[in-house]
Amino acid sequence: MTRIIAGFAGSHRLQVPTSGTRPTSDRVREAIFSAIAARSSLTGARVLDLYAGSGALGLEAASRGASHVVLVEKNRAAARVAKRNADLVTRAAEHSVAADARPVIVVIPQAAQTFLDAGAEAMPQAFDMVFIDPPYEVDNQALGKNLEALMPLLAPEATVVIERSTRSGRPQVPSNLELVREKSYGDTTLFWLEPRDL
Repeated sequence: MTRIIAGFAGSHRLQVPTSGTRPTSDRVREAIFSAIAARSSLTGARVLDLYAGSGALGLEAASRGASHVVLVEKNRAAARVAKRNADLVTRAAEHSVAADARPVIVVIPQAAQTFLDAGAEAMPQAFDMVFIDPPYEVDNQALGKNLEALMPLLAPEATVVIERSTRSGRPQVPSNLELVREKSYGDTTLFWLEPRDL
């Protein structure tokens, strides 16, 4: 079972695609959002969830105060599940959050690299938080290409969280991003990146 952990939609159960995705465990999501809470606030943040699957990471951010969440998922069945989950969180906001503080949640059924290559033309406002949880078959070279294309879409103080199988090793980090934290949780490793002052 996957659920929203905290915020206005806390304890709401999320649907999970039957195949083609690898949901982030509650334990790892708890670790991610505890670390975010210790570093900054999600209130008013613009969030991008690449390889979104069910949308659990982006929707958790919405529940905790993000103002705008974009879920990008190329698998059509998974994107439909993400849309249903987004609708659930939106309805929860309608019952518990003032109208001017409700998050805008958008699901984009598109490949991550295609979305990123569209760049600022597609998303004129920069993202404060980015979650990247690619399938195992996305290798470090492809992930490095994602990160290169992501750079123009990041706010100066943005945080990028990458979730990978521990066996995948470190991702290829472009020179304009800095790896600031790395922590493993069993078979999963989280990498925290920030824009580098050049």
